[in-house]
Amino acid sequence: MNTLKYLLLIIGLTTMSTHLTAQQYKSAIGVRLGYPLSASFKTFVSESNAVEVYVGYRGYSGAANWVSINGAYQVHQDIDAVDGLEYYYGGGVGAQFWSYKFGESGSTTFSVSGYLGLQYTFEDTPVSVSADWVPTFFIGDSRYGAFNSFGGGYGALAVRYVLGRQ
Repeated sequence: MNTLKYLLLIIGLTTMSTHLTAQQYKSAIGVRLGYPLSASFKTFVSESNAVEVYVGYRGYSGAANWVSINGAYQVHQDIDAVDGLEYYYGGGVGAQFWSYKFGESGSTTFSVSGYLGLQYTFEDTPVSVSADWVPTFFIGDSRYGAFNSFGGGYGALAVRYVLGRQ
């Protein structure tokens, strides 16, 4: 339960941020290289706040796999010492759609995640890269029984093509 309180605190802090940054772009599309391996779309909804949605896939040793849909709200803050570098934090939710080998029926789990990361946007190239840590609390049932658990090993390296500069 402490994990859920931690994630709710992150989401609460996200909505209370007042420090503005100079965003580098409006939207970007690319890949998240992590767990799960995902296609990503990120767009800024204000000067410092962004929404990221991604669809991913993760396999488990041939026994099972999932397709996930995730959404995150992220607050970006400039790191003044380096032009184009920002840190971000936020929270999000997701759904994982499980499938299993040997004709067994699938199942669905849900997740609540925190986000903490760094993003660098190149000045002369329409590319943005990021690295983040995404601690996640899973809720639901899978083939392996109750799946109410915390996973601290999630995150990704992302590379996105910038669709529109500000």
